[in-house]
Amino acid sequence: MSRPLGLLTAALSGILFGVGLSIARMTDPQKIWNFLDIAAIPSGGWDPSLAFVMIGGILVGLVGLRLDRWLGLKQPLAAPAFIKTHRVKVDAPLVAGAAVFGVGWGLSGFCPGPSIADLGLVPGDVWPFAAAMFVGSWIAGQVLEWTEPSSRRSGTTAASSRPA
Repeated sequence: MSRPLGLLTAALSGILFGVGLSIARMTDPQKIWNFLDIAAIPSGGWDPSLAFVMIGGILVGLVGLRLDRWLGLKQPLAAPAFIKTHRVKVDAPLVAGAAVFGVGWGLSGFCPGPSIADLGLVPGDVWPFAAAMFVGSWIAGQVLEWTEPSSRRSGTTAASSRPA
């Protein structure tokens, strides 16, 4: 598949994602805090809307990720290959990463996707978080590159499946 089509698809998907986050108000940290505050359930102050957004995303994702099987596609329409991973179990790195993600999300109220969308809405409030997130991701990538054997890393990212 051509690189321009892949870039166009990525851009359109990003626009759709950003618009959806904004319409659902998932770019508002207060919405996230209100969801995470489960202690407010008895008083009626808990906001379950994030759960509905996540369930909607999961359902659409399940359908989208199965289209290759249902349609018998040998490769994606806008990429050179499907991304397959060897990581299919819950292990210590997954649990540790989820915990660190949850702590960051709970402390800041920013999820990575919405924080990037917020750069277009309230950049002054979000850029320190987004910059720190990119630095943290880079550092984590360097640590993983250094600690994981190369045979375990191969084939696990979109970048590794792209032609050079």
